[in-house]
Amino acid sequence: MINLSLLSVFVPTFFMVSLTPGMCMTLSMVLGMTVGVRRALWMMAGELVGVGLVAVAAGAGVATLMLRRPELFTAFKWLGGAYLVYLGIMMWRSRGRMAFPQERLEAPAVSRWQLLSQGFVTAIANPKGWAFFIALLPPFLDASLALAPQLAVLVGMILSIELICLLIYASGGRTASRLLARGGNVRLLNRIAGTLMVGVGLWLALG
Repeated sequence: MINLSLLSVFVPTFFMVSLTPGMCMTLSMVLGMTVGVRRALWMMAGELVGVGLVAVAAGAGVATLMLRRPELFTAFKWLGGAYLVYLGIMMWRSRGRMAFPQERLEAPAVSRWQLLSQGFVTAIANPKGWAFFIALLPPFLDASLALAPQLAVLVGMILSIELICLLIYASGGRTASRLLARGGNVRLLNRIAGTLMVGVGLWLALG
């Protein structure tokens, strides 16, 4: 089992890193603004699956091989980034399923599969995420103990912390959308959300 003293360092370290603004947190905030926290949970589910896979791969040493083959990320990065940029442009123009209609302020009709795939691709196609887990996990793994139980504990804590941070960002985005909506600034809300979404897409594709 993992030493409690190590966990006392791991938890605050990962929480502060996870809370730092990044692609996934920005995406969570955007979806909190547009589709609401409840429907954004579908994106979070996809993102957590992706983060879990990356963390397990990093702990098992698979990530080292993946980082040596950067072309494996290229398709994910460009396709995922292009899709997010497209959504952002449509939102900025107050068009598409994720944009708020001008006539009434209600959650856009975006499918659960779209939200799941957005979260998963954003998490899995980020080379910096792979590199981060390679740097973070090994110091907390004891070579004299079985790997699987240690990874299970650490990944469980990682996903719990990540979910808390995603909810914080999504809730903040939802609060911002309500404040803007009170002034009838639906177009401004769409443009803010669209600009952030384009930024996430470019970050994913070019980062």
